[in-house]
Amino acid sequence: MKILDMELYHSSIPLHTPFKTALRTVTVAESIFVKISCDNGVIGWGEAPPTHVITGDSLASIHYAIDKVIRPILIGANLSSYAGVFEQLENIIVRNTSAKAAVDMALYDCLAQTAKQPLYHYLGGYRSRIENDYTVSVNDIAQMEKDAKLYKENGFRILKVKVGKDSAEKDIERIAAVRKAAGDDVLIRLDANQGWTAKEAVKAITRMEEMGLNIELVEQPVPADDIIGLKYITERTATPIMADEAVFSIDDARRVLKTGASDLINIKLMKAGGIHQAIKIANLAQAFHVSCMVGSMIETKLGITAAAHFAASHPAVTRFDFDAPLMLADDILEGGIHYEGKGNQITFLNQPGLGIQSVKESYLEPIKKGRSW
Repeated sequence: MKILDMELYHSSIPLHTPFKTALRTVTVAESIFVKISCDNGVIGWGEAPPTHVITGDSLASIHYAIDKVIRPILIGANLSSYAGVFEQLENIIVRNTSAKAAVDMALYDCLAQTAKQPLYHYLGGYRSRIENDYTVSVNDIAQMEKDAKLYKENGFRILKVKVGKDSAEKDIERIAAVRKAAGDDVLIRLDANQGWTAKEAVKAITRMEEMGLNIELVEQPVPADDIIGLKYITERTATPIMADEAVFSIDDARRVLKTGASDLINIKLMKAGGIHQAIKIANLAQAFHVSCMVGSMIETKLGITAAAHFAASHPAVTRFDFDAPLMLADDILEGGIHYEGKGNQITFLNQPGLGIQSVKESYLEPIKKGRSW
C-alpha cells in the first residue's frame, strides 16, 4: 500500500459559546485537514488546529510543514513498512507537532481501514466506551455556577474547570461556587493552564484541601518549562498534579517521570506529534506506574475521533477530555466517534479506521498551491 497523494483543506467552524482559559479566548475553530489517498483505494483523514500559545503552530506553519516538507518525502512511501514511515515523519522536521499529528492520524486511518478494523481495535482494543468530561470556562462566578449546573443536568459527572486567569484567591472563590452548584457527586478537576507560580499553587491547593472542595487533580499549575516548580507543588500537596504543557515529547515525559515532577500526564496528539509518538509516552508512563489523560485542543470531531481511538486502546489512559466538538456550532463529520446523550459517554462505531463516512464540503476550502496566509 503506497501513498499516492496528500491533499490539504482549511476548515473554519464557529463555537456556540466562547472558550476561555488563562491563555486565550476562542470563538472560531480553525484547522488544516489532511486527506491521504493510497494506491489500494483507501483514503485517510487527519486534522491539525493552530494553537499558537501552546504548540506554537499557526495555519501557515502547519500548511507549509505538510505541503513543502512532509508531503514531498512521504508521497510514494510504502505503508506496508509503516514503522519506517512514522520514523521518517518524526525526523523530517523538528517540532511542528500539529502538522505531524494530522499526517500521523491520516496514516493510521489508512492502516486500520486496510486491516478492516476500527482504529482502537487495530491499536489494541483495550476498551470500547469512555466517559467524557465537560469544560467550565473561566468566567464571572455567576456564569460558572450556571454552566456547572447545566452540564450536570446534561449528564456530565466530571467537570474540568479552568482557572489561573486572575489571582489564586479569585480562583478559590470560583471553585467553591462551582462545587456548591455542581454538588458533591460531581468530579471536579482544575486546569490552571500555567497561570500560577509554584508558591501560589501550593497555597491555593492547600486552601482548597482545607475547605474540603475535593478536587480530583490540578493540571499544569505553572509555566511549561518550570519542572522544578511542578515538582515543588507535587511534593507539597495531597491533590494529584498533572503535567500538560510540560510534556510534548517522550524526552519531556522521561524528564518529568524520572524526577517525580507530577503524578499524572496529559497526552495530546497535537503536542506529541500524533498517535505513534503518543503510544511511546503512554508506554513510558505505564512503566513508571503513572496514569494518563488524553485531551485535545479546540478541534472538530475528526481530530477528537483519532485521539479517542488512541485513548481507548491503551490501559495507561484512565481519563478522557474530548468535549471540544460539543462546543462547535455544527458537526463537520458523518461518522467518527459517537457521543451518547449530551456527550458524557463516547462509544465507537464498528467501522474500519476512524469510521469517517464523509466530511461536509461546506466547511472545507481546498488549499491551492502557492496560497499565502
